Amino acid sequence: MENYQKYLDPTVLARLEGLRLGARRSVEGYVSGVHHSSDRGMSIEFAEHRDYAPGDDLRYLDWKVFGRTDKYYLKQFEEETNLVCYVLLDVSRGMDYQSAAAPCSKLDYARRLAATLCYLVLRQQDSVSLVTFDEAVAARLAPSGNPSHLKQILQVMDEASPTRETAMAAVFHELAERFKRRGIVVVVSDLLDDPNAMLGGLAHFRHRRHEVILLHVADPAEIEFPFDEMTRFVGLEGESPILADPRALRKAYRRQFAQFVRRVQQGCREHQMDYALTRTDRTVDAALSEVLGRRRAVVRSS
Repeated sequence: MENYQKYLDPTVLARLEGLRLGARRSVEGYVSGVHHSSDRGMSIEFAEHRDYAPGDDLRYLDWKVFGRTDKYYLKQFEEETNLVCYVLLDVSRGMDYQSAAAPCSKLDYARRLAATLCYLVLRQQDSVSLVTFDEAVAARLAPSGNPSHLKQILQVMDEASPTRETAMAAVFHELAERFKRRGIVVVVSDLLDDPNAMLGGLAHFRHRRHEVILLHVADPAEIEFPFDEMTRFVGLEGESPILADPRALRKAYRRQFAQFVRRVQQGCREHQMDYALTRTDRTVDAALSEVLGRRRAVVRSS
């Protein structure tokens, strides 16, 4: 109960009422649900015909087609299935950053974002898996649609300790091979790693036919660089401290940050992945409403 109150705000959940995470493309599943399956079955919605073969169930012969063509064709249908969502939470040392004006650290915000998303997926009776990672996979929970799964998810999040560096590409390549069921991969991270290598890892998920949503968690100070006095900047992942006048660096820093974001956005467009920059001074429901609302609009138009 303590973890629930720490990461799930009832007010936030109330504002997200009615929102759901939908799949843009066909997904695989094993329980009847609301998402189109990639498998052809014998239920719900007509998909296509195929030639009759000896041993096929005669109940699904299309007699109207037989009357027109004098040939036997079987009706095939699209099954409805449940979705699996893989939530990948970055718990590396850099996620522990919190500027003076920020309400929480990047890691705490990412936990709330991930916890809320897991709650929404379970509420819509779909399955969710949580993976925490830094330079390697730290913890991994198998997908489950059981509502009691949320308690285990929150416990794993709470136990995560930001003590190691980031190596996203290797982690993504490993997980892409380990995730057997196609679904939606949601990465919650500050993305402070080599963008080309990271995007290559994310592309591996796309190659395995997963959908990908990238939630870029950033402290407002990382975006705006508001420092005015001579400042000693200390890297959280082993970088050497730097004493500098931020006023002389601000323009160049903001330009570099904007270039980094554009590079990630470009890579996401190329691989048909969703990207959203989520500031830690923004409410979790506002961030998720924007992402899920945008996806819902695309699904409806497709």
